[in-house]
Amino acid sequence: MKPAIERLRVKANDWNVTIEETRETPSSLLGFGVRAGIRVVLKITKASGDESHSGEVLRAFAGDGAVRVYESETDAVLLERLEPGTDLVDLVRRGDDEEATRILVQVIGKLAYREAPRECPTVADWGRGFDRYLESGDHQIPHELVHDAHNVYQDLSSTQRTSMLLHGDLQHYNVLFDNDRGWVAIDPKGVVGELEYELGALLRNPVELPELYTNPTIFNRRVEILTDILALDHTRIRAWSFAQSVLSAIWNIEDGDRINSNHPSLQLAQVLRAML
Repeated sequence: MKPAIERLRVKANDWNVTIEETRETPSSLLGFGVRAGIRVVLKITKASGDESHSGEVLRAFAGDGAVRVYESETDAVLLERLEPGTDLVDLVRRGDDEEATRILVQVIGKLAYREAPRECPTVADWGRGFDRYLESGDHQIPHELVHDAHNVYQDLSSTQRTSMLLHGDLQHYNVLFDNDRGWVAIDPKGVVGELEYELGALLRNPVELPELYTNPTIFNRRVEILTDILALDHTRIRAWSFAQSVLSAIWNIEDGDRINSNHPSLQLAQVLRAML
């Protein structure tokens, strides 16, 4: 695959975008610019992965609760630019986690019950991470915890009710404020599963505030808000969150990170295992 900066130049030319500024994230190169007088963002995915087909996933959401798409292909997408584009973490940092949770509920409600593009994996597909870890020989995560989470994950996967397109990484850093549109989701991974699965990411975020989301009182308050408004199964939410917390730690290891028992996802997993 060509370097991201080269692909950015090519797509900017193809899609008639004048790039004014670039920013880099661990997974993407972003070009902020203008097309036909409209401010846009050109996103290039550095390597094929979860976000390679984000354009098709965003098209399925049809701009309802999600950023609008102007052009897309594998590993490249041209998006509307959200102004000022502040993320929902700011609200949590200011001490209003409950309001942030209610905003996330509103966004989830807008995105729910969409038909998935053909390329989308299922939550069962994502669950293969447990098998990969157990076969890897790695022992950073206690295998007893991995087995427990794997069993819960498999049971939940096989007993889902209504499956739909899910964002797959709907949490505070991926919900931005726009002056005209309000709170809008960005950067979907796209996965097919029941709506209770969608809540796992937000329940272990913001990642910078583990003392908040690993607090059982706060966790339960968040679940109460989510279940009251979305009319979901609180038992399945807690179980999914437990299993996903361990799976998230596995993905961290697969990305090259070193972790220990103090890793926030594992701390949350231990808290939730005691609740199940």
